[in-house]
Amino acid sequence: MAAVTAEVEVPVMRESLAPKILRFVGRAPVHLVLVAIGTLWLVPTIGLFLTSLLSAQDYNNIGWWKVLAHPHFSTWANYGNLIHHTSIPHSLGTTAEIAIGGTALPILIGALAGYAFAWLDFPGRDWLFILVIALLVVPIQMALIPTFTLYNHLGLYDTVLGIVLFHAAFGLPFAIFLLRNFFIGIPKDILESARIDGANEIWIFLRLILPLGLPAIASLGIFQFLWTWNDLIVALTFGQSTQPITVWIFGQLREFGTSIDIIAPASFISLVVPLVVFFAFQRYFVQGLLAGSVK
Repeated sequence: MAAVTAEVEVPVMRESLAPKILRFVGRAPVHLVLVAIGTLWLVPTIGLFLTSLLSAQDYNNIGWWKVLAHPHFSTWANYGNLIHHTSIPHSLGTTAEIAIGGTALPILIGALAGYAFAWLDFPGRDWLFILVIALLVVPIQMALIPTFTLYNHLGLYDTVLGIVLFHAAFGLPFAIFLLRNFFIGIPKDILESARIDGANEIWIFLRLILPLGLPAIASLGIFQFLWTWNDLIVALTFGQSTQPITVWIFGQLREFGTSIDIIAPASFISLVVPLVVFFAFQRYFVQGLLAGSVK
């Protein structure tokens, strides 16, 4: 008996134009509201950038919004004078050292501690984790004076290392809390299979936990980097000659109107770096925020 193969054409249901239009009209108000909110959110950034292109005299005579209609008022001389005739390049380097060190240390230690709290059994684990949660409510201001005294005795005052250690210490409770809650959501079967295959805890941490926890680690890195980069009070307390860009800008606030040609471009440069970091890791940031919401 010969087999007869019949090809049956499956009709493709194409959506008509009317439902698409109705769906677009239904979503249009939400999109318009989001565009309006996004525009209002960007106004200060745009205003700061346009202000950085004005000379001090033009800033006193015209508003920054007039640069859009009259581009001839703008000049890049402010940025040239800022880079070549000030110490801001050194301040940017100091800020980068503090931000990178103050971000890497909490991530490294927090990931190790988060894995231990999530998957290792040791005496007092739950009580220690409660202590970590309790440390989240300790304000930074409470530790400034005791740490200042300690740094004077240890020789860490006015050093990049001292500021990095302070940021790392206060970033650790949140790092441990966040990463532990993410790691504990990893399926236990994966870890047990690795142990059956002979993997030790270090191999599991490096080859399984870190790759699977990358979204949460990236989210933590963004938060910690933004906190350390934009910090003023810690650097102002523990630094004198060690000046990150926030302290340098603070030192220029003699009279806002006369030094606006210095403050505005310096503030915009300080703003651009966190924006670049955020947009570079935006994909991981969104994954980290959504992690654990869907099993």
